[in-house]
Amino acid sequence: MARPFRRPGNIPAEATSFIGRRSELAEVRRKLGDARLVSLVGPGGVGKTRLAIRAAADLERGFRDGTWLAELAEVRDPALVSSAVMTALDLRDQAAADPWELLLSYLRDKDVLLVVDNCEHLLDATAQVITDLMKAASGVRVIATSREPLSALGEHVVPVPPLELPASDADAPLAEVRGNEAVVLFTARAAEASGTFELTASNQTAVAEVCRRLDGLPLAIELAAVRTRVLTPEQIRDRLTDRFALLTGGSRAALPRHQTLRTTIEWSHDLLSDSERAVLRRLSVFAGRFNLDDVESVCASGEASGTQALDLLSGLVDKSMLIKEDSRGIASYRLHETMREFARLKLAEAGEDAAVERSCTEHYRLMCMGSAADGRYLNLDWLQWADLEIDNIRAVLQRCLMHGEIACGIEISAALGWYWVTRATTEGIRWLNEFLGPEDCHPDPHGWAYFIRGFLAVVKADPEQARPALRTAVAAGRQAGGPALLSEALAMASIAENMAGDTAAAGRLLEEAQAAVTGVDYPPGTISVLQARALNGLFLGDLRTVKSAASQGVRVAREASDQYSLEMMQLNLGSAALISGDLGESRPLLEEALRLARVIDDRVGQFYLLGAIGCYAALSGHPIRATRLLGAAETARAEAGANVMPFLASLYANAEKSAVVALGATRFAAEFEAGKRMGRDRAIRFALGEPIHAAASASHGADTGMLAKREAEVARLVADGLSNKQIGARLFISERTVDSHVRSILNKLGFSSRAQIASWVAGSNR
Repeated sequence: MARPFRRPGNIPAEATSFIGRRSELAEVRRKLGDARLVSLVGPGGVGKTRLAIRAAADLERGFRDGTWLAELAEVRDPALVSSAVMTALDLRDQAAADPWELLLSYLRDKDVLLVVDNCEHLLDATAQVITDLMKAASGVRVIATSREPLSALGEHVVPVPPLELPASDADAPLAEVRGNEAVVLFTARAAEASGTFELTASNQTAVAEVCRRLDGLPLAIELAAVRTRVLTPEQIRDRLTDRFALLTGGSRAALPRHQTLRTTIEWSHDLLSDSERAVLRRLSVFAGRFNLDDVESVCASGEASGTQALDLLSGLVDKSMLIKEDSRGIASYRLHETMREFARLKLAEAGEDAAVERSCTEHYRLMCMGSAADGRYLNLDWLQWADLEIDNIRAVLQRCLMHGEIACGIEISAALGWYWVTRATTEGIRWLNEFLGPEDCHPDPHGWAYFIRGFLAVVKADPEQARPALRTAVAAGRQAGGPALLSEALAMASIAENMAGDTAAAGRLLEEAQAAVTGVDYPPGTISVLQARALNGLFLGDLRTVKSAASQGVRVAREASDQYSLEMMQLNLGSAALISGDLGESRPLLEEALRLARVIDDRVGQFYLLGAIGCYAALSGHPIRATRLLGAAETARAEAGANVMPFLASLYANAEKSAVVALGATRFAAEFEAGKRMGRDRAIRFALGEPIHAAASASHGADTGMLAKREAEVARLVADGLSNKQIGARLFISERTVDSHVRSILNKLGFSSRAQIASWVAGSNR
């Protein structure tokens, strides 16, 4: 759905492989100087996406808070447009804040360029989202791509025509032909495909004719160019000419450009084997990216067997009919939107659409149900799988709604519970509400779905919505018998009652939950009860109960390999130690919890833990370190829409107050701002005392570096083993000044020895 690009080393491949379009690039830059919304408008296949990404990459330095890409091609639900933008900005719907309000609040003081790609199927929703964002945030500028204008207020349209065509003069100089944009693209893609292709005097006429025949459409040119693996340019020209003549009855009149593209795709399609054609049309059922397992399960039947799936995918990639991408080390694939539309028509023509849709729905139902246990323990592989597949799962859920397959929709929505908890809480509630319905009071067999619905409401700090859902889940648990659902639902209901202020009801429910797991080997239930007991203890200020419950919880969660619960238990235990002033006990607990929060990408947990470690630094006498961590925690809080827990609020306030006293208001404000702009990964490394690599530091600019320029020089000389006296002589400063710099470095980095400084410098220079 979305991906960020912040610096040259992280720009998508489309930008680095961009060819030509100098006039359009200049026009985009010129219009963005005056306008806040520029729409690149043109038919499919003309390269609007690559143009937008290249323009954004060129303009990146002019936007303090970065340049971001939100892809809408895989979004089918208008309600998810704002979610796509949130994902693009690396925000997380994981807390009480309304996602839309979180988005507006986050962007209010930001200076960003947002690329919103493939808007044509969501015009009204996209126009509304962009208009509202620009009203709320004066620093937001947008480049949109679409087949037609958004018709939004203040929109400036830049038409994106096909590439400039080469001259029809057969005697044109080779240098002139080589400079034509369409020919440059053909030559580049042909060289990539064959490894040996080059434009020569003998083939320039044929290449130029192919580019003219294809109306300068980049996608069509790429499809033709890849055929140079097996055909000469002259053969490609002749076959295309025959194809167009057959279509037009021999007329030499130019076809409409959309028909030119369709015909070129048809030509490429006809050159595929029967098995390749079968797989290609079936791939259209996927709304987003997919992997080999998905293809083997959904698309491999008849002419395309499962054992052939990899070879067939490789062939389609080689022929530019399919795009291969790597996502966190996992090979994934996707269709160009124009190719998806074509393949969808072919699927319908083959009469396979209903059967392939049923196969797709069943595949994702089984995948979600079968991996629910991995989701419960937030297995990293499962999270990566869910992140990759979520657009396909959304499409399946939408089909379940359309076809009245309510039970299937409930199963999938509930099985994804931990994805909703950590990635998209509001969306999870919406899906469950759609399937469960407000009047459904028959808990069996949907007790777990009601539990997840209540759990999500607790995450959103909405006890009024949580209580009825959890009551239904408790009833289902009693009806089903056994400890599984009953213990977890009772424990969550206890937390909800405590949030609502009914401590008596919370206590009764918790005791019943405890009884349900006593003498039973069911770790998830035991963990849920211990978590509820620890949280309730924190809300009530009962630190003895917190320490007892969380200590047991750490042991059980570790034995069960439950990373999320282990993180929460360590946070509870570390917070209790911090509140009671036991600094030595709190630090390792908080640091281990932060490492876990980083692994599972728990943004709310990262916020709490950065703040807690900042409080530790303040209590330990490191005001600069404390201030920067508090600033970093504030950014993490804003990006997740979280609130400060009541039992931590006084710790935060006291830490801030002590830092202001130590540094002065002006210095405190500067260090706090530096912490806010540190970046999440960098902040976590800083909190854990890990090396912050030089490349990462450079990408964020010197103003957010940990050390001042002179301090950095001193740190490097400390790492070289020089004494203060030797450093002073080297830098022409007094030994006393060197000592002052060393103490400042130790304070900023939270270290206690010169050896730690040396280790940090060594790591930063790797």
